[in-house]
Amino acid sequence: MTAGFTRRTTTSRSQIAAFGAIAVAGALILTGCGDQTDKGGDSGSSSTSSAPLASKLPADIRKAGVVKVGSDIAYPPVEYMENGKAVGVDPDIADALGKQLGVKFEFQNGKFDNLIVGLQANRFNVIMSAMNDTKDRQDGIDSDTGKKVGSGVDFVDYFTAGTSILVQKGNPKGIKSLDDLCGKVVALQKGTTSEGIAKAQSEKCTKDGGKAIDLQTFDTDPEALLRLKQGASVADLNDFPVAAYNAKTSNGGKDFEVVGEQIEAGPYGIAVSKENTQLRDAIQAAMAAIIKSGDYQKILEKWNVTQGAVTESKINGGS
Repeated sequence: MTAGFTRRTTTSRSQIAAFGAIAVAGALILTGCGDQTDKGGDSGSSSTSSAPLASKLPADIRKAGVVKVGSDIAYPPVEYMENGKAVGVDPDIADALGKQLGVKFEFQNGKFDNLIVGLQANRFNVIMSAMNDTKDRQDGIDSDTGKKVGSGVDFVDYFTAGTSILVQKGNPKGIKSLDDLCGKVVALQKGTTSEGIAKAQSEKCTKDGGKAIDLQTFDTDPEALLRLKQGASVADLNDFPVAAYNAKTSNGGKDFEVVGEQIEAGPYGIAVSKENTQLRDAIQAAMAAIIKSGDYQKILEKWNVTQGAVTESKINGGS
C-alpha cells in the first residue's frame, strides 16, 4: 500500500454549510478561542518545560499539558480505533509533535462534517482528520454557493493525497474513470472532498447529455464501503491511502480494488482557529522538527504511505 492521499479533500461542503448555520445563529465561538499568547502565566510541568519547543505554545495549553484534537476516527490507515485507542498515521504524527512540544495530543471522535463547527465552538484546539487544506476552508466559503459563511481556519500542512475510486474486486461494472460513474449509484462519506468531486462529475454527466450520478452519502466511510460490498453501489470515492488500505485488508483483499488515477491531489492540514496563531506556529515548528529529525519519515514508512510525504510544512498551502 503506497500513497498520495486526498481524503476529505476539496471543501467539506456540508461542513461549511453547518459552520454557516452556526454563524447565523451567532454562536460560532462559544467560549472564545482568542489569541492565546503567553502572558507570563504558569510555565507548565517539568516535562513540558524540558521539551525542545515547549516555550512556543500558548500558556494555557502549556499549563494543561494537552492539545485536544477533533477527528473522525474511522478512516484507516489515517486514523481509526483499535482496542479503544486512536491509531494510524495522524495519531502517530500527533505523538511525535507532542514530544517536541511537551504535551499530549488527545483525540476526540466526531463526525467529519461537524469538525470545523466544533473547533470554532472551542470543543477542541485543532482538527487532525485527513482534512484537505483548501482555499474555501481557509476563507470560510461554502463551495456550493460561493458565499462566505464563516471566518475560516488556518492549516499547518503535513501530507499530500488524492482521491481514488474504489470498486468491487474484479471490477464487475467496468469502472475505469469518473466518466464511468454517470447514471450509476456511488456511495461515499458526506462532507468530504470526495463528495464535491462526485457532485462536479454528476453535473458534467448531465451537461454531456448523460444521466446524473445517483449519489448516496453517509456519516462514515465504513457505511459507504458496506453499500459497495453489498453491490448496492458501483463505487466509493475516498483518499488514496484509505482506498488502498481497504483494498488490501477487507476480507483478506477479496472485497475491493482501486481503479484509475488519483484525482485532485492536495495537502492535508492540521486545522487551527485563525485567532490562535501562536498554537498554529508552534505546531508548524514541531512539524519542521520531526521532518528534520527523520521521525516523520519513519511514521510514513510504518504505514506504507511515503509517497505522500512533504519536505516542508507550510501554512495554508492549499488552493
